[in-house]
Amino acid sequence: MFEAIIQWVLNLTQGLGYTGVTILMAIESSFLPLPSELVIPPAAWLASEGKMSLGLLIIAGTIGSVIGASINYLLSMWLGRMIIYKLADKKFFRVLGLKREKIGEVEKMFLSDAKRSTFVGRFIPVVRHLISIPAGFCRMNYGSFVLYTALGSFFWVSILAALGFFLGANRQLLEQYYQEISWLLLFLGIIWLIWKFRKKIFHN
Repeated sequence: MFEAIIQWVLNLTQGLGYTGVTILMAIESSFLPLPSELVIPPAAWLASEGKMSLGLLIIAGTIGSVIGASINYLLSMWLGRMIIYKLADKKFFRVLGLKREKIGEVEKMFLSDAKRSTFVGRFIPVVRHLISIPAGFCRMNYGSFVLYTALGSFFWVSILAALGFFLGANRQLLEQYYQEISWLLLFLGIIWLIWKFRKKIFHN
């Protein structure tokens, strides 16, 4: 069962190719909730089997990230801060993760150090999707924005690619210890849910 699921994901990824990776990473870096962890590692797994180039994969992922982030940046610059926050109160956008509180937190992070936040933000879940928004309505220099977004994206994509490549190269070991890994992931998931639940209680 486990091997069949892996093979299905790999076949889907191989069919998409580098263009597909670029498009998916552009979506991932926009306001749509698509985790990059579901895009890059399977493609890097294929690279470990010689079916894709690891270098081209990292380039494609980085380009896609910059495209998606630029879309957010330009939309935010065009709409402006006031409209962005008004949209964040709408149910549709809250479902997408564009909540007023989250945008406010990311804006504070951005204002503390724009360049560092744009770079480091590529490594942080949620922030990765939202950091381009304050960069846009604060009108950060677009050249600097692209530079730090590209650098952060390159390192993040490289980390995910290295992980996927390692798992692909050690596929038999992964399958051998699948049950132990499943229990570990389940345990980590429970810990995460408990943490989120406690955080919500104390926050309220």
